[in-house]
Amino acid sequence: MRPPGRDDGVPELEPEVFDRAIVPVALTAGPEHRLMYYNDAFLTLFGPRPLGVPAAQAFAEPAAAPFLDVLKEVYEDKTARQVTTPRVTEGLTPGAAGPRHFIYSCSPVVSRHGTGVLAVAVDTTVQVEAVERAEDLAEERHQALQRYEALMSAVSQIVWLMRPNGEITELVGGFETFTGMPWRPVVDAVWLSAVHPHDRAGLIQTWRDAASGTPSLFVCTFRLRTASGVYRRVQSRAVPVLRGGVTVEWIGTTSDVEDQWRNRLRERLLARVATVTAADDVNQAFAATAAAVVPELTDACAVFLLPSPGMPSGSGPPTATRIASTARAGLPAPPPMHLQTYQVGPIAEQVIESRRPRLLTFPSGEPPAGVVPDVSTAWLREARATSLTLVPIVIDSAVVAFAVAAGCADSPPPGPADLALLGEILHEVREPLRQAMELQRTRHTALTLQRALLTPTPRVPGAELAAHYQPASRTAEIGGDWYDALLLADGSVALTIGDIAGHDLEAATSMSQLRSMLRVIAYDTTRPHTPADNLAQLDSVADGLDIAPLVTAVHVNLVPRRGGGWHATWSNAGHPPPLLLPVGGPPRFLEGDGPDLPLCVAPWMPRTATRFDLGVGDTLLLYTDGLIEVPGTDLTEGMEHLAEHAEEAAAEGMTLASLCARLLAAASDRRDDAAVIGFRPIAQGRVHSSGQWV
Repeated sequence: MRPPGRDDGVPELEPEVFDRAIVPVALTAGPEHRLMYYNDAFLTLFGPRPLGVPAAQAFAEPAAAPFLDVLKEVYEDKTARQVTTPRVTEGLTPGAAGPRHFIYSCSPVVSRHGTGVLAVAVDTTVQVEAVERAEDLAEERHQALQRYEALMSAVSQIVWLMRPNGEITELVGGFETFTGMPWRPVVDAVWLSAVHPHDRAGLIQTWRDAASGTPSLFVCTFRLRTASGVYRRVQSRAVPVLRGGVTVEWIGTTSDVEDQWRNRLRERLLARVATVTAADDVNQAFAATAAAVVPELTDACAVFLLPSPGMPSGSGPPTATRIASTARAGLPAPPPMHLQTYQVGPIAEQVIESRRPRLLTFPSGEPPAGVVPDVSTAWLREARATSLTLVPIVIDSAVVAFAVAAGCADSPPPGPADLALLGEILHEVREPLRQAMELQRTRHTALTLQRALLTPTPRVPGAELAAHYQPASRTAEIGGDWYDALLLADGSVALTIGDIAGHDLEAATSMSQLRSMLRVIAYDTTRPHTPADNLAQLDSVADGLDIAPLVTAVHVNLVPRRGGGWHATWSNAGHPPPLLLPVGGPPRFLEGDGPDLPLCVAPWMPRTATRFDLGVGDTLLLYTDGLIEVPGTDLTEGMEHLAEHAEEAAAEGMTLASLCARLLAAASDRRDDAAVIGFRPIAQGRVHSSGQWV
């Protein structure tokens, strides 16, 4: 099962387990990357390839050169790599399906062919083609918008002539009708008062840039107050008229571009909604929602999450928790995300009950109390807020949250078009938010189930028993690790640790079923059976009921000996080997003849059991790969580190519970969850409790 001379304890990959996998899989070995295996899915996507030859010969087409480089890099530095930029099979070997788009990853592995690289591809043709269709549609829309803008340029515009000193000599095209202001002979402070406060500085600077040095084309888009008091975006374009190399006047036009600008803005904001879909959790999803509307539609936005429908809320007003907030550049930083749960006031409660948005306007820096938490109200004062817009977020006929958009820095309140677009964008995020919330509920259910399974270890006469579990530090996914300790009726102890493929509710449910079945099998004392027999029976049942795709586990049976110590029998189903810490010797891994196949792979294959004895003070540790798996290193290195940490902790004379906690603390920055369970025989009549001998 392993190359001659190899005895490093690393479980070897059996590539045939991928024969019926739906994703293309290939295996290379050695520094020449000889192609030793590929499955039917690989054949379908990439066509037939000669086995046993170097990858450079098997993938001789020029388009495969980057793949050969990745193989070399992964083999040399033992670090997995992902190529997420879509590749295409067009131009590859004859017989390959094409053109098809794909991405792939390469990971260092050890197989019976030796050290090599496992390549896994994913056919992304459907996704890539969907993106291309979306891009084509966007281009069509852009062209239609350009035609529309050309049509707008042909209609009536405000035409003006202005001297370099700002004196307007001619004005044609309805300026007074548009703004409600009488014609003024010069561009002065009164004229600029009709420009939106946030656009005045930019307009002045753009004009100075165009007029300084050699005069050039002046183009500026800004908001201008209309006769109704609502601001609309206009674009002014002007060119200098030169006589004798000196600018004598400027001739320009000003046209209403509000509709074109808003159509473009709408498309940009709807494109941002896609970032909500990519969020990992509910907090990120709502944060992406707030960021989607800042700064184009509002200066700042916060989202307040309401209790889940069906949860008791008492007889008073509901509570809300600020779950996300963002503000445009130039404003104070939003307050930190803590102590932000509050009882909503009458205004927010009305918005929730009516499911209709509400606009509040007030003097600069004087927001009404009770609309948002006190800490947020203080921020609104500092930001010189002038308006608040409360918009309910409705998902599946229930108001799950509400957004509060704020106009700040003396900004005029939003107009009807701004409010309509804000409501539309928040309406469009319903489905991504629903998916994120549903995923969170599923994760919560699975985590609850998983934690319910990780029960305290039983008290065992003549032995010390401890177990610890630590979730992953860099992922919101549910782990598949579990452990179990069972005190049997005859005084023996059954220990199990395992890891199930998958990180979802289905994996957690399968874990629960497997754990329960193995408990029943191990507890049955009507006939003699070894841990190998137990795992074989579990494998057969799990395969027959199609419970899980792949499971690794170590199952140990411990029987007390007369005079102290315990007899131990164990069986390993593709799991990292147990670690033994003898009282009078160095730590060693109990590998036996190597692990058997994982469960749910080949239930007809025989399983082996290995026996050994534990003396008083010896420590047996079962653990999951999260304790030894470090990116950029192989498992052998991780196992060596684990043995070193365990030996140091044991030498300090610490309790078994403290030892397990120490080992998990050393793995606090790993990307996978980790579990460890330990067993230590003690002298008869002495029981260990709360870290003290009694």
